[in-house]
Amino acid sequence: MLNVPSQSFPAPRSQQRVASGGRSKVPLKQGRSLMDWIRLTKSGKDLTGLKGRLIEVTEEELKKHNKKDDCWICIRGFVYNVSPYMEYHPGGEDELMRAAGSDGTELFDQVHRWVNYESMLKECLVGRMAIKPAVLKDYREEEKKVLNGMLPKSQVTDTLAKEGPSYPSYDWFQTNSLVTIAIYTKQKDINLDSIIVDHQDDSFRAETIIKDCLYLIHIGLSHEVQEDFSVRVVESVGKIEIVLKKKENTSWDFLGHPLENHNSLIPRKDTGLYYRKCQLISKENVTHDTRLFCLMLPPSTHLQVPIGQHVYLKLPITGTEIVKPYTPVSGSLLSEFKEPVLPNNKYIYFLIKIYHTGLFTPELDRLQIGDFVSVSSPEGNFKISEFQELEDLFLLAAGTGFTPMVKILNYALTDIPSLRKVKLMFFNKTEDDIIWRSQLEKLAFKDKRLDVEFVLSAPISEWNGKQGHISPALLSEFLKRNLDKSKVLVCICGPVPFTEQGVRLLQDLNFSKNEIHSFTA
Repeated sequence: MLNVPSQSFPAPRSQQRVASGGRSKVPLKQGRSLMDWIRLTKSGKDLTGLKGRLIEVTEEELKKHNKKDDCWICIRGFVYNVSPYMEYHPGGEDELMRAAGSDGTELFDQVHRWVNYESMLKECLVGRMAIKPAVLKDYREEEKKVLNGMLPKSQVTDTLAKEGPSYPSYDWFQTNSLVTIAIYTKQKDINLDSIIVDHQDDSFRAETIIKDCLYLIHIGLSHEVQEDFSVRVVESVGKIEIVLKKKENTSWDFLGHPLENHNSLIPRKDTGLYYRKCQLISKENVTHDTRLFCLMLPPSTHLQVPIGQHVYLKLPITGTEIVKPYTPVSGSLLSEFKEPVLPNNKYIYFLIKIYHTGLFTPELDRLQIGDFVSVSSPEGNFKISEFQELEDLFLLAAGTGFTPMVKILNYALTDIPSLRKVKLMFFNKTEDDIIWRSQLEKLAFKDKRLDVEFVLSAPISEWNGKQGHISPALLSEFLKRNLDKSKVLVCICGPVPFTEQGVRLLQDLNFSKNEIHSFTA
């Protein structure tokens, strides 16, 4: 619903969507850019029509404001007058009007829940929705139940109870110097990518990804702990152990007190994005307009982004927090390029194209070594199980649509024993635009299972390689299976028109939906 304009936009629920289900942008009038909207919000103009007052809004009142020139929308209990924003919304007025005079939270989450609407629309805030008084809980009793590690059934939706994974639980134990929190997921497909841990001061937060749900442990610890900690997973039984170091060697009577959504099993689509501040460690040129950024996680964070998933980077720009999605990459495709060698679990790398007329990437490019960027928890629906027994892997990438392919390439060539062939067709405008060309050529020379083809749309006359855009002729020649009935997967990523056309062509070539996975760059 509320969209930040972007050179590259992740579609509903993620960067991984079948392109044919995409959402179109609407051309904006001159003077209606994101920067123009930010200027309007800073102008002091009354955008709510309430002269600075905040009011409590009933459902009856909300329903009255359902016209383009008088449009109120509720998102997560807060009501906004979005009429002034209509002409600035890249998705168009009709998209906003779908939620006019109603609760638009579900629609917002379907389209792009990652957008920081609180910052974008803070000058449009009308007030809160009126709610009925809640019955107060006895938190002393709640704490006893919660910190015993059993998940009350009331905290799991009916859908999850019927269709979801078995209820997880947790427990804790201690020695003189350590506290161990054990999470019992009751799943066997759990690994270090499945657990995200953040703790700051006395607040401890552990998110465990269990299928399409998130199990949250969120506790205010009863005593202080040191920043560094360890995480280990016993995959055979789905057990996770988080070992914290006490600051003082004293016995704890209890682990702590429950914080928001503690001990809850929640569908991932219903959870908010959690950010932590990461420090810029290095920045290097890869092409004339693409940089490799290296960010360091806080020492009090454990986060490993799964293959094929993305995170959101958040920066304050002229007083407004702007958010963009990016897919982390490896530090390089070849080990000899990694100098100095940095531990994978503390650093995140991004290949990012700088759009000099844009808003976000120039600001990112201006950051100095030591500055901080907020990084979200991972999102995406790509499953590593798609690689099981895979024999042929085809990768179609255009420009920075190459980024999801980096980790896929590394994983495929090292961890898929059934793999016979990997083929990458990499589309760019000119030779100077090709990301990591030298590394790709060396990797293909080193591993004979890999073939790389570069296709240029605006080459110089001396170019001897393939030319043009994605087409039936190029794909029919490129997409040849190793065996007639070999298990195959085609991954495609690039600008939306490239991806949409590519998916249509793949379907025309009789690749099934299960054999195609599209990302949106």
